[in-house]
Amino acid sequence: MPDLTEAPVGTTKERRAVPVKGRWRQLSLLGGTMLVENTEASLISGLFPVIRHSLGVSLGALGVLTAAGRIVGVFAGPFWVWVAQRWSRKGVLVLATGFWGVWGIAAGFAQNFTQLLILITILAAGYAASGPLTTEILGDLFDSESRGRAVGMLYGVINLAASLFATLKGQLAAFDDGWCWGLWGIGAVNVLCGVALLIWMRDPGRGASEHQLAGLDRRTREAHTKVTAKQVTALFRIPSLVVLLVSRLLSGQLLAAMFGVIFLVDVYGFSTQAASVVLFPMGIGFFTGTVLGGFLADWAVRRNPRHGLVVILQTAQFAFATVAFFGTQLDWGGIGVFAVFFALMGLVQGVNPVVNRPMIMAVTLPELRGAAFAIYLSVFEAVAIAAFSLGAGFLGDAFGLRAVFLWVLVGLVLVNGAFLTLLYRTYATDVARVQQVLESRRQAALAE
Repeated sequence: MPDLTEAPVGTTKERRAVPVKGRWRQLSLLGGTMLVENTEASLISGLFPVIRHSLGVSLGALGVLTAAGRIVGVFAGPFWVWVAQRWSRKGVLVLATGFWGVWGIAAGFAQNFTQLLILITILAAGYAASGPLTTEILGDLFDSESRGRAVGMLYGVINLAASLFATLKGQLAAFDDGWCWGLWGIGAVNVLCGVALLIWMRDPGRGASEHQLAGLDRRTREAHTKVTAKQVTALFRIPSLVVLLVSRLLSGQLLAAMFGVIFLVDVYGFSTQAASVVLFPMGIGFFTGTVLGGFLADWAVRRNPRHGLVVILQTAQFAFATVAFFGTQLDWGGIGVFAVFFALMGLVQGVNPVVNRPMIMAVTLPELRGAAFAIYLSVFEAVAIAAFSLGAGFLGDAFGLRAVFLWVLVGLVLVNGAFLTLLYRTYATDVARVQQVLESRRQAALAE
C-alpha cells in the first residue's frame, strides 16, 4: 500500500465538477428546517423563567428538557439516516423536519411539566433528522473549495434568525402563556417548511460535487451508496474523525446559548426580558463568525491544505475561552456590556461549524457522510449537550451558574483546544486516503 503521508491534500484540480444548479436555493430550503429546530431550542431556554413559574419547576427542569430532546436524538438521528439510505433524503426531511411540527403545536397545549417533556421529546425525535441529513446534502451541493462559505452562510443565517426570534419571543415573558404561543407559532412554521421542501427541494445525489466523479452519471456516482454496518463501524478507525468526535464532547461553548438567559437572570439579577436581549447580539456575532470564518476556511484549504483548518479550529477554542472568562465572570453592571461580550462569544463560536463540518466531509467518503454526521451531531453532540444541560441544571442549583460557566465555558474549552493538537498528525493523511479512493472509483467507472 502506498505511503499517503505526503500525498497531496489540496483541492485544486484541473478536472472540476460542474456546480450543482440552484445549489444556493436548495441550501436556503434546507436551512429552513434547521432554523425551526434552533428556534424551538432557544424558545425553551429563553422563556424558561416563565415556564418555571407557570409549571412550578426548578432550574434542573431546564436541564431535563434539553437533555431529553438530545438523548432521544442519539437514537432518532441514526434511524432517520438509515431510513434516508433506503427511502429518500427528501422524503425524510419533509416528514421528520416539516410535518412533524404538529408535535410542537401540541406541546403548546401542555398542562404540566410531564406533558411538556413528553411532547418536546417527541418533537426532538423528528428534528434529529435535520442536522446529519442537511449537512450530508450540503457536501453534495458544494465542492471542497466552497463548503466553508456554504456552511458559514447556512449556520450564520440560521443562528442570526434564531437569535432574532429568540429576542422577540423573550418579550412573550410578559404573558403567563407566552411560551404556549411561541410553541404554536414554531409548529405552524415547521409544517409550512415541510410544504416548501415537498414542492421545491431537489436532491443532487451523493457525490455530485466531488471533482473525481465529475462527468459521471448519478447512477454511477451512487453505486457505492449502500452502506453496511461494517462500513459505519469503520468510521471509528478514521483517526481525525475520532479526534473531532471527542472534541465535540469537550465543546463547552454549547452551554452558552442554552443557559445564557437564565445565567444572567440568576447570577446578575436581570429580568428575563432584559437578559433575552443578549441573544440577538450573540446571533449577530455568530453570523459574522460563520460568514467570515467560511471565507477564512476556504482560503486556508487553498493556502495550507495540510494544517490550515486545524490552526483555525484550535485558535477558535482558545479565543472563546478568553472572551467567555471576561464576559461571564465579571459584573459589568448594564446589560449592554454583557451583550458585547456575548456577541464576541458568538463571533468566535461561529468559526467552529465552518471548519469542523468541512473537515468531516474531507475525511469521509460521500456515502458515509450521513452516518458520520449522525454520529457527530445526533450522538456525540447530543450526549455533550445532554451532559452539559443536566450538569449545569443540577450543579447550578448546588454551586451556582457562575461557577459552572467558569468550569465549562473556560476550563473545558481550553482543554479542548489543547486536545485538537492531535489533528496535526492525522488530518492530512486521512484526507489523502479519501482522495485516492475517489480517484480509484473514477478510473474503474471509466474502464467499464
